[in-house]
Amino acid sequence: MISSNSLINKKEQRFQSLAFLTVIVIYLLILAGGIVRGTGSGMGCPDWPKCFGQWIPPTEISQLPANYQEVYGAKLKGEIEFNAVKTWIEYINRLLGVLSGFLVFATLINSFTYLRKDKSIVIGSLVAFLMIGVNGWLGSRVVATELAQHMITLHLLLAIVVVFALLFVLIRANAVKLKDERNTSNIGGLRGLVVLVMILTLGQIILGAQVRDALDFVVKRLGYAQRNSWIEGLDWRFYIHRSFSLVLFGLHVLVLYRLRKLSTSIVIRRLTNYLIILVVAEIGTGVIMAYLGVPAAAQPIHLLLAILIVGLQFSVSILLTPKLLIAQDKQDMSQLVQA
Repeated sequence: MISSNSLINKKEQRFQSLAFLTVIVIYLLILAGGIVRGTGSGMGCPDWPKCFGQWIPPTEISQLPANYQEVYGAKLKGEIEFNAVKTWIEYINRLLGVLSGFLVFATLINSFTYLRKDKSIVIGSLVAFLMIGVNGWLGSRVVATELAQHMITLHLLLAIVVVFALLFVLIRANAVKLKDERNTSNIGGLRGLVVLVMILTLGQIILGAQVRDALDFVVKRLGYAQRNSWIEGLDWRFYIHRSFSLVLFGLHVLVLYRLRKLSTSIVIRRLTNYLIILVVAEIGTGVIMAYLGVPAAAQPIHLLLAILIVGLQFSVSILLTPKLLIAQDKQDMSQLVQA
């Protein structure tokens, strides 16, 4: 006969696996969004939620009415050119968004396993569900506003909030496994430094989104024939964005140094090592874009690396905040007493 504690443990393991899978899919969704942006596929589907009025997009122009440009161009105040590749890139991005929504909802339902043990896990799952719902609606507004820059940036920031909420519940759900990795002494200033670096990185992401928007105007003005001149056509925001990446690299080196000096946590040190690697890779993709004509393949990778970086920063900041991880310990002790 299976004990109640064994059944609860299986439910908790299922939740942890589901939350981890959901985080992975959200990152894939962000990568897909970067591909949409990098390939100029944002208007590949000129309407929402359907695509050219169909639930399954066309693959050939012959599947569209002869006056499709008039119909959709008038609706969105712009000329619509059908491109099967761009249409399906955008549509796959939408499908990933739907899958992400279902996974976040499933994570919320399964989080009720922790309702008595740790309500913060349920609250975090609820926040993720609400935010991905709002972000789904925001995606429709991005199309309706013909890729307005402020809408695209807000769309990205809400995706980061979803990632943060899911990472929080994932770490809380694994608090017992991580309890031996905590270091509660002399880390207050270090935690503040990590949070500061995370805020600065978020600012760098927002600035990068503005640079990408400026690049669109440069491309329209110069055309693809002068691809190697795109970077020269950018304004001061690009140069600040490029220079500030070196500042962030220096700050990450400082975080790594202080962690090795103050913390004995193997997990935190490992995450910080990953951070340094990702920051170097992020700078590398930036150099590739700056000196190799902004190749389309480098753009989504550059964005994904940035989101991975802030995700790791957020995770380290949680692990450096013991009070965010002690609730389950108290519950575990009460269970031992009852046993």
